[in-house]
Amino acid sequence: MLPGRMHPFTVASLAGWALVVASAARLRGRPYAAFAGVLLGVHTLSAVALYPHAGRLGPLFAYLHATVYVHFLLLARPRLRSRPFRALVSGPAHYFVAASFLALPWAAAAALGFAPRALWLPYALGLLGLVDSLVTREEVVDLPLDGAPVEGLRRHGRGGARSPRPLRLAQITDPHLGPFMSEGRLARICERAVARDPDLVLLTGDFLTMESQGDPGALARALAPLRALPGRVFACRGNHDLEAPDVVARALESVGVRLLIDEAALVETGAGPVQIVGLDFAWRERAARMARVCAEHPRVPGALRLVLLHDPGAFGHLPEGEGDLVLSGHTHGGQLGLLRLGLPHTVVSALTKIPDHGFWARGPDRLYVHRGTGHYGFPLRLGVPAEQSLLLVHAAKG
Repeated sequence: MLPGRMHPFTVASLAGWALVVASAARLRGRPYAAFAGVLLGVHTLSAVALYPHAGRLGPLFAYLHATVYVHFLLLARPRLRSRPFRALVSGPAHYFVAASFLALPWAAAAALGFAPRALWLPYALGLLGLVDSLVTREEVVDLPLDGAPVEGLRRHGRGGARSPRPLRLAQITDPHLGPFMSEGRLARICERAVARDPDLVLLTGDFLTMESQGDPGALARALAPLRALPGRVFACRGNHDLEAPDVVARALESVGVRLLIDEAALVETGAGPVQIVGLDFAWRERAARMARVCAEHPRVPGALRLVLLHDPGAFGHLPEGEGDLVLSGHTHGGQLGLLRLGLPHTVVSALTKIPDHGFWARGPDRLYVHRGTGHYGFPLRLGVPAEQSLLLVHAAKG
């Protein structure tokens, strides 16, 4: 090769990046083109720097790299894809994009002329993330509601008195129907929730991705098992549901799920009466909006008050004393963290003050942040497994 001449891998990578950005701009508009341009630009620089160090795995590296451009090219016309396509293209593409981002320090070293040592490490971590993204952990979680006032917002222990008949809740949040959450996988999650015979199934938003927004029947088919629990399934909306509100509303209605948009419902359960308040997602004026909804739907005497609130970051804006238990999602449990190692730390907790996962307290109110069954945004979970829990809510007496 002549000095200064680019390697064919580099030429092909730059051509792939340019093709995706141009197609995105023409078929979907500037916002997606900008997103794809930045994301794939960083990925391309990382892959180009590391490819010469791939050794015998060069052909595999090149194949995975190619799936990235194919996947993002086809997202210019998003739709749910077949299982073979997800297995051969979408899954490998998400894995390789995530691994390439994890490998940025190695790519920087290679670009500066150093030999990147232990290059296998970010790609091995990506494989672990693939497992966390595809496997849903089933758990039983005890949530004692002692009502004791707690100063500030903080993680809360799950010790305390247990009720002889706790309220049994199945929460499903952030399924994000798409490459990692097929109709079949979400249907099986719903089937397992129904099989546990909960008092209530509560859906706390973010049902779709850009791939599933264009198929009006996909979400309804995936949630169909919930028809077995008429009058026992309620939902609120998340931020991504506002991108296709009619699709979400029709799907929920078709399977008998009651969508609460700043509304309340009273349900009789085997554990006693339960009032459910569904707060809609909002970016602005949260405190005023939540105060208004709570005033319009005051507490029902003798009923346990549950609040469905997609974003736990808004928990601090809820008027104190309005939620015996608030159920949230949104964070995907932090998505990148050390939960697999038995430690609570995640990227969300490191960079923000937003409750990322688990049980929290503020004043007399309690919050449970579900890790979610799917994910969106960063291509993989890593160290934060998906969750499917049966929540046993032990209400305080008196």
